[in-house]
Amino acid sequence: MRFAALMIVFLLALPVTAGVAAAGVTARIDLSAQKMRVYSNGRLAYTWAVSTARKGYRTPTGTYRPQRMHRMWYSRKYDMSPMPYSIFFRGGYAIHGTNSVRSLGRPASHGCVRLHPANARKLYNLVKHSGAKNTRIIIDW
Repeated sequence: MRFAALMIVFLLALPVTAGVAAAGVTARIDLSAQKMRVYSNGRLAYTWAVSTARKGYRTPTGTYRPQRMHRMWYSRKYDMSPMPYSIFFRGGYAIHGTNSVRSLGRPASHGCVRLHPANARKLYNLVKHSGAKNTRIIIDW
């Protein structure tokens, strides 16, 4: 009984962030704020401006795991546009770097989540180190 009580005290002392796993990487994208918060092992590591879908397009909401990653990808659908540090999470939707850094902080994409290339590289390396199975991508309003 004493062990169980100690375990409860220990578990209650662990840091908890709503909807964020305590281990691995969680990228939480807030569409209304056009912000991404990146948690590493349950602790906030970064907050970055993003660009998501502009009018006429959509960024899917939900919780995902990375499906595939590419250090450099070129969009076959959109004129071979460069997508550095791509983390694909649902079909053709990805988090990736953009050269249109002036658009960050407001909707501007065809549905992908765009980041400053330096931030996309940091996220890519975090996910690569942690592993796709230990990564969550949460997109909501």
